[in-house]
Amino acid sequence: MARGFGKEGGIIGVAAAAVVALAAAGTLVFSGAGTDSSAADAAKQPKKAPRVVAPVDPRIEHASDRPGRSLNITIDDGPDPVWTPKVLEVLKQQDVKAVFCMIGPQAKAHPDLVKQVVAAGHKLCDHTMSHNTGMDHESQSYQKQQILDAQKMIEDAAGGAQVEYYRAPGGAFTPYSRKLAADRGMRPLGWNVDSKDFEGGTVEMIEATVRGELANGPTVLFHDGGGDRSRTVEVLERLLPWMKQQGYGFGFPKR
Repeated sequence: MARGFGKEGGIIGVAAAAVVALAAAGTLVFSGAGTDSSAADAAKQPKKAPRVVAPVDPRIEHASDRPGRSLNITIDDGPDPVWTPKVLEVLKQQDVKAVFCMIGPQAKAHPDLVKQVVAAGHKLCDHTMSHNTGMDHESQSYQKQQILDAQKMIEDAAGGAQVEYYRAPGGAFTPYSRKLAADRGMRPLGWNVDSKDFEGGTVEMIEATVRGELANGPTVLFHDGGGDRSRTVEVLERLLPWMKQQGYGFGFPKR
């Protein structure tokens, strides 16, 4: 009995092993089919076409796209979680649009602010990765990395909105950097009026500087990043209504 039981057990064991093997094989077949199907489905998904960006003029722009007595308000070095919302609020209250020249890593760190800027109708500007005011003395490969990496970070943070301008830190443009930016659809952007709001003067000093330099041209430079910008916020609260009283309107720099 023991010997017979052992024999029958061996037969059953072999049969069971065969069933298990077939089941396993079947599982593998079905798994493979499922994988192939998923791959086929993925292959059918339409690929997102790269955005085609038209090159722009590589010359540094200062003029406004708005005819007549017009100013371009530009805001540099953000976005900043403290000061950018305050600047946005003042601009909203005065119904003024501006260009925000952003640092790449700052944009990446605060995508919600970048999206708020775009949603409010303002324009985006590439202000490089590290704000190196001596980048005109750096290699072309360095300039390329600074400009294109920042452009990608800003556009990714914005959800795909185009960066329309490039402003070199401290005005450190080169013929190479201007052409590189322009070929990527970013007009090199200068300024005519430097508010000096980053130098630590009083609100009255900053306001007087801007008023005194408005005859230089339409593009006015302020900052929403890089330090305490409470004076900038207060100056904007004072100057924007005054500018309107002087008959100025507000546009964007030409592209």
